[in-house]
Amino acid sequence: MNLSRRALLLAGAAAALTPTLPGVPGRAAAAARDLQPYASYWYPDSLPSGTPGAGITWRSLKAWSAAGDTDLAFNAASVPLAARFTPTPANSTARAGQARVQSLVSFGPTSLNPSQGAADADYYALTHWAYLDELVFWGGSSGEGLILAPNAPVVDAAHRHGVPVLGNVFLPPVAYGGRLQWTRDLVQKDAAGHYPLAAQLVAVAAAYGFDGWFVNAETGGGDTALASAMLGFLKELEALGAAQGQRVTWYDAMTVSGSVGWQGALDNQNKTFFQAADSLFVDFRWSASSLASSATTAQQLGRSPYELWAGVDVEANGTAASVDWGAVVPADKAHVTSVGFYRPEWTRNHLPAGRTPGDFHAADDLFWTGASLDPSRPAANASWRAPALSVADRSTVDALPFATVFNTGHGLRWYEDGEVASDTAWNHLGLQDRLPSRRWAVRTTGRRPAVTLDFADAWRGGSSLLVAGTPDEPTTLDLYATRLPLGADTVVELTHRTDAGSAFLELAVATEEPGTAGEAPPYTYLIVPTGGGGGWQTSTVRLTGLSGTVHALGVRLTASGSPVSWRLGGLAVRDATVTPGAPTELRITDADGGDLRFAWQRPTGHVRHYELHRILPDGTRRFLGGTCQSAFYVGGLTAEQGEAAAGFELRAVGELFTVSTPATTTHTW
Repeated sequence: MNLSRRALLLAGAAAALTPTLPGVPGRAAAAARDLQPYASYWYPDSLPSGTPGAGITWRSLKAWSAAGDTDLAFNAASVPLAARFTPTPANSTARAGQARVQSLVSFGPTSLNPSQGAADADYYALTHWAYLDELVFWGGSSGEGLILAPNAPVVDAAHRHGVPVLGNVFLPPVAYGGRLQWTRDLVQKDAAGHYPLAAQLVAVAAAYGFDGWFVNAETGGGDTALASAMLGFLKELEALGAAQGQRVTWYDAMTVSGSVGWQGALDNQNKTFFQAADSLFVDFRWSASSLASSATTAQQLGRSPYELWAGVDVEANGTAASVDWGAVVPADKAHVTSVGFYRPEWTRNHLPAGRTPGDFHAADDLFWTGASLDPSRPAANASWRAPALSVADRSTVDALPFATVFNTGHGLRWYEDGEVASDTAWNHLGLQDRLPSRRWAVRTTGRRPAVTLDFADAWRGGSSLLVAGTPDEPTTLDLYATRLPLGADTVVELTHRTDAGSAFLELAVATEEPGTAGEAPPYTYLIVPTGGGGGWQTSTVRLTGLSGTVHALGVRLTASGSPVSWRLGGLAVRDATVTPGAPTELRITDADGGDLRFAWQRPTGHVRHYELHRILPDGTRRFLGGTCQSAFYVGGLTAEQGEAAAGFELRAVGELFTVSTPATTTHTW
């Protein structure tokens, strides 16, 4: 791998992100690091010599145990991996069953990466999960730690969209601090001939709730004996992990000789490692001929060529990267291999200081959807071949109840029922909704309005869907590909608001798939009853006359050609309203001044997430944060004037965003 890219990680600045504490803008996380939980990282066994830098804790994976992991409750994901289905593709060039997409993403630095979000909206809030098949929690540093477990918000968001997440095992080049002893530590055997650190990796992934490991051995100086030991380790890791539903991806670096030689291909130097893993990330040195031969080799081994991720480096240039797309995903014949994006968080990192969530999502939409910003009419001749042009999108919306408030997992404020419940910026990817996969398929014969996820206002969470423009013909916006069963009592609820102009609103419902790829869903249009006056309103539409399964949902706006600004703050499909049970035993487990750790017991039944509020002396509620876990950290609280004790309320939130009765506790100042 190009060492200039690696230098960022080894300097511990993988994402240029300064952690802050929930509810405390701008406060350095290190100031309360005794209580602030962070994403976990380890060395295999032996630790570096000397003293770790500020905020860094050196840990041995071999010494880890779930029982001794004091931050496990904050770091363990709770959302199970959802099943996915593939609807009829949005365009005629996107294909199902061929190339897939893997992303190697650095969400934060190796150390001091908060476990449960932070008071900062400037975050890589990935939302285009529909095109992803595997996410790698990228990172690692010779001075901090080499083995990274993904933090819970990333895993919960990915799982909600059906995407598995891998932790990262990084053995760095010698030039950047790598030590061959760490490789030997990783592949050490016990007296019975087993690999204890393979079992440890599987145990970590099981305890933390993620899906396996990306193994990247780039420390040079090895020999055939070390390569043989690595192969044995990899086989045991794969076998033990498979029994837990975990997977392993091998990076094209170490060869069968034990030396490091990036092949840019699947060949005799690395195919034994590929055979011991579920997939192989092919280094960026590939060419059209090397990928073609790699695909042939994979098939000769009885493997799919789409288990090879052809590395595409977008860290520096993003959508301006020079890529031979025809060698990977040709438009006129079968795809050759899958695609492995290295550092697509470029969509955030390349933006200048002062960037907003809206700036990020505009860049991210361009990356995943392409220049047209509409997967139903892709820009096929653009130099950047966005995933939407080649890969069929997937969805997990297949059961009732289903609801969304178009929350992206970060925001400038937090809203509840259209009112600001906290004016603090925030990020927590675990609070992200299942979002529309096709952004944005707009069908009209007239002027196309702009469609965005907007952060200036929301019904709930941090964002809403905004349609703005001067549509002069009926305009249908595809929202969700679904597999929702229709019953006699099924209704759709839309929470919406018109900010400017006026438009006639209809719900678009399709109970069948389009006949061919690229066709519009065969919608039936149902009038959405709207009341007079401004402000948010919730309209209920009965699906009268429809039966079977809902395959697609959208909305149609009809305006006169004058400017219109319309928001959709929530959408729900349900047979009945279900309210979750209340959490119990809410307590503060540790405190240092205004830095508090909370814990509670989950109620029986399904809970989407939990929300913690502070009760101020005047009786008002202030949102402090939300999480899918049953533990949460809040830092930097102070007593209000005349307040002897602070009161807190915790509520469980269900799939329909109904909330439980509160559990309460207090903290005496």
